Amino acid sequence: MNDAAIDALRTVADYQFGGGVGDALFPAGGAFDVSRSKSGRPRQVHADGDRLVSVTTDGRFTLGLEGGRRLAAARDPPGGRVVVGDESAPFVSEGKNVFAKFVDVVDPDVRAGDEVAVVHEDGDVLAVGRAELDADAIRDFETGMAVMVREGVEE
Repeated sequence: MNDAAIDALRTVADYQFGGGVGDALFPAGGAFDVSRSKSGRPRQVHADGDRLVSVTTDGRFTLGLEGGRRLAAARDPPGGRVVVGDESAPFVSEGKNVFAKFVDVVDPDVRAGDEVAVVHEDGDVLAVGRAELDADAIRDFETGMAVMVREGVEE
């Protein structure tokens, strides 16, 4: 993949996840395997056989597990994260959704529709998915789905 294409992916990542995340997801000198649509647009980006991101039709990213790990490593806690404890960790790692009552900490900037890493309180990434509620609602609600999990570490 050429440098201009990687720079474009970095720009999208910085916009979607915050400054500096583009370099963490797509580090300089990294080898990336990019599958493309019939029109030539990137569809999925892999590194070392692990999916980093998929590119949606609107140009935003959905995270793969490795992408979630890189996002969590690039941002200071709780940035880009929804943190859960021991009670729900086994279920989330199997790919089950996260419910608001089990969330211990959430990035205050999370909005409904944002891609997030679901992290155990010890810092291990358990899953990746899409926030269904904004941060205030996740903290306030005792019922309802907080994160629709796309992929868990034990799936």
